[in-house]
Amino acid sequence: MTAIKHALQRDIFTPNDERLLSIVNVCKAGKKKKNCFLCATVTTERPVQVKVVKVKKSDKGDFYKRQIAWALRDLAVVDAKDAIKENPEFDLHFEKIYKWVASSTAEKNAFISCIWKLNQRYLRKKIDFVNVSSQLLEELPKVTEESVPSGENQSVTGGDEEAVDEYQELNAREEQDIEIMMEGCEYAISNAEAFAEKLSRELQVLDGANIQSIMASEKQVNILMKLLDEALKEVDQIELKLSSYEEMLQSVKEQMDQISESNHLIHLSNTNNVKLLSEIEFLVNHMDLAKGHIKALQEGDLASSRGIEACTNAADALLQCMNVALRPGHDMLLAVKQQQQRFSDLREHFARRLASHLNNVFVQQFTQALLQLYNRSYFLSVPGHDQSSTLAQHSVELTLPNHHPFHRDLLRYAKLMEWLKSTDYGKYEGLTKNYMDYLSRLYEREIKDFFEVAKIKMTGTTKESKKFATLPRKESAVKQETESLHGSSGKLTGSTSSLNKLSVQSSGNRRSQSSSLLDMGNMSASDLDVADRTKFDKTEAEDLDGGTLSRQHNSGTPLPVSSERDMIRQMMIKIFRCIEPELNNLIALGDKIDSFNSLYMLVKMSHHVWTAQNVDPASFLSTTLGNVLVTVKRNFDKCISNQIRQMEEVKISKKSKVGILPFVAEFEEFAGLAESIFKNAERRGDLDKAYTKLIRGVFVNVEKVANESQKTPRDVVMMENFHHIFATLSRLKISCLEAEKKEAKQKYTDHLQSYVIYSLGQPLEKLNHFFEGVEARVAQGIREEEVSYQLAFNKQELRKVIKEYPGKEVKKGLDNLYKKVDKHLCEEENLLQVVWHSMQDEFIRQYKHFEGLIARCYPGSGITMEFTIQDILDYCSSIAQSH
Repeated sequence: MTAIKHALQRDIFTPNDERLLSIVNVCKAGKKKKNCFLCATVTTERPVQVKVVKVKKSDKGDFYKRQIAWALRDLAVVDAKDAIKENPEFDLHFEKIYKWVASSTAEKNAFISCIWKLNQRYLRKKIDFVNVSSQLLEELPKVTEESVPSGENQSVTGGDEEAVDEYQELNAREEQDIEIMMEGCEYAISNAEAFAEKLSRELQVLDGANIQSIMASEKQVNILMKLLDEALKEVDQIELKLSSYEEMLQSVKEQMDQISESNHLIHLSNTNNVKLLSEIEFLVNHMDLAKGHIKALQEGDLASSRGIEACTNAADALLQCMNVALRPGHDMLLAVKQQQQRFSDLREHFARRLASHLNNVFVQQFTQALLQLYNRSYFLSVPGHDQSSTLAQHSVELTLPNHHPFHRDLLRYAKLMEWLKSTDYGKYEGLTKNYMDYLSRLYEREIKDFFEVAKIKMTGTTKESKKFATLPRKESAVKQETESLHGSSGKLTGSTSSLNKLSVQSSGNRRSQSSSLLDMGNMSASDLDVADRTKFDKTEAEDLDGGTLSRQHNSGTPLPVSSERDMIRQMMIKIFRCIEPELNNLIALGDKIDSFNSLYMLVKMSHHVWTAQNVDPASFLSTTLGNVLVTVKRNFDKCISNQIRQMEEVKISKKSKVGILPFVAEFEEFAGLAESIFKNAERRGDLDKAYTKLIRGVFVNVEKVANESQKTPRDVVMMENFHHIFATLSRLKISCLEAEKKEAKQKYTDHLQSYVIYSLGQPLEKLNHFFEGVEARVAQGIREEEVSYQLAFNKQELRKVIKEYPGKEVKKGLDNLYKKVDKHLCEEENLLQVVWHSMQDEFIRQYKHFEGLIARCYPGSGITMEFTIQDILDYCSSIAQSH
């Protein structure tokens, strides 16, 4: 067991910094004996950890392996089973109960005793030992540090550790010494007793030598003690001298403390002076405004470019002085408060002066714009003036008045407006409202006039220009407008009643003109030709291009950030609030003139919306045009629905032939116009959907009319109209209607064949009936060569029927057929020769069929038709040429 213990210590526990204190060979109770070892160990490092480790021999049996370990603090009960009788069984209660059987009772008792000692030494929680002999549970003597000297306490502790440690591993040097000693004695292994006796003798010799050495060194010890006494006396003298030196240095220390305190005060004073100078320089550098800036703010010229630049620089410098981040305590200085008050007064004075000047600029620009507006529209109201020439002159280039000079003048004040926005938002907001007010009034007048001219140009007439109400004289009107913009303070806050009154009068006159134009435009699409529609397209293009809002407002200004962009969008909504209603009125007029105009409007408006959204999807222009585009799309859908409804309402004359139906011709007109308009357009998908709805309506209603036709045969109506549809789709090459084109061709072919077969039964009616009877007999099972024996179909009957159709009668019948076909077909589709050629082919086919039946059913009879195929060709050709 000692060798096993040594091996386990070396191979398993030493690498884990553990010492093996006790070991027991066990196996589990009630199972096959698979031996293993339970080991009690402690760690070599502190804090000490005590464990119970299960070690098992490997399956190959050449080494041991660590299987499981339990902390001793988790052990609750140790049950030895019997405290009187020897019994190798015992239980250990961890998280569950483990039952063991030791190889011997002695090993079990030694292991339990070791567990008990470890519990007493290292654990606060005591383990319950059940059925254990009292001899194994002898408590260790309780020794405290106060009851014994430190050396004795150390020895007791050491004795305690020795009592626990039954085995102490040798270090490397001890092992080496033992190996050298054993190599020097040959019988060290074979005769251990002799080797032990030899070691005992050598130990006695060494003890004697040690005692003699101690006795010989007694004199030297006495000499050493004497030297120590002399050294203690010298130390006492040195301490006395050091005490005197310390008293002398105490006075020097007090003087040095005074000097150090004086230097600290000087340094503190210098530091405070430097900081004070820094604070003064900071205030002077950041809160001192140059005299030139002050003069510019008080008296600077806001009308010249140089004066505006000087005022802008001064305003920026003032803003920097006012926004400087003061350090703690600065706001409590009287000079700082006075300077801040001075800056506030300068800011208030300059803000009032700037607002007043900009208000005057607004009024001046508004007056000039009104003069230009009245100069242009005044001639329309002068009695006897040639208004048509004036309108024609304005219609050459359909654009809004150019206000770029006004915008350029105002852009010079952009930085000052930004300054006013950040310093006095109330005045900035008031200026903004005034600016929007005057611009909205100005643009409302210009836009209304612009659209009135556009409507007149679109309708192609100048008679309605006489309906302009006579405007007030321009001098008095402008004066009245501008007076309403001046108040005592120079702000645009005065009465606006005159402006509103004039606006209502002029807009009312224009509305009356618009309504008259709408009434005049109440005409059908058939009253308009291609030139009229082209004129509308050109007018609308000029209208939309010439009235682009991006040219009229904020020209040359960069795009703002999102918050400012929202503000500008709101301004645009207020300024151009009339643009959307006017566009809708123009669209309504165009739709009333001709519903096909919705095609032009859809393409043009879609392009403008697409262009605007590429620049800024959320802009005012994009939103406005998008709303108008919704109205245009509704008109387009209404146009398609109206065409389908008109198809359904078509009524045909019972006395005349049908020919090409009106809605078929209108579809051709619509498709031709749409293809020219929607070429490379963004909204091609809308047109394709409309095509699908229209063509299905055309197909359904053509068949409906054909079924209701009394004068013209159904097949003729179907044949002619679907031929016309097929020709239209083939010419236009509309990709989305390829399936409908094939369907139209199939319907045309089917009804052509049906009409030809139906009509050809009339010239040779009896002959047709005779051979139909022959085919019926053959179908009933009579052999073809036996048909001639049937009474109704014998050779005599056949000859009788053939004699009724000599060449002259056949030609006469074909001539009558040609005339009848000519009466059925219409001239515009020009299908007479096509139908006649098809009838000729069908007649020849029937002739060959009759000859085949005669050859098969009447063999050897020598019966033939009284005319030949060449005769048929000659008849048909001569008839066609004669007509």
